[in-house]
Amino acid sequence: MKLAYRLAYFSGGFLIGIALLFFILSGKKTSCAYGPEARTLKNIRLKERAFSLQTLQVLHENQLDTSAISTLLKDGDVLFSESNTDLDSCKQYVIEGKISEKNLKIRIENCEKEATVTNAEVNAE
Repeated sequence: MKLAYRLAYFSGGFLIGIALLFFILSGKKTSCAYGPEARTLKNIRLKERAFSLQTLQVLHENQLDTSAISTLLKDGDVLFSESNTDLDSCKQYVIEGKISEKNLKIRIENCEKEATVTNAEVNAE
């Protein structure tokens, strides 16, 4: 069999397989959270959240609400260099991102059943 025919058969089968995968996986909430940042953010998003009074005050002063934290937990970046992940009880993560043209940086204590936003900083750009 010629090489051109082999490539044609391979390409045809490959395209049919891809089409089947898209058909089977469409509409399902599948995600690919394999990196440490994605796993950390997903773990925090799935837990019940609490907010310190200082965090709520900073958000209120900058015309933001707690939905900004939810957006940050979806699109933000985890700063592992500033985080403290060596603790046994509640690991502390620093997450930053851009929310409505403001840089938001939060510190979260990620415990077993609850994630508490302990500190927030907003820098306008």
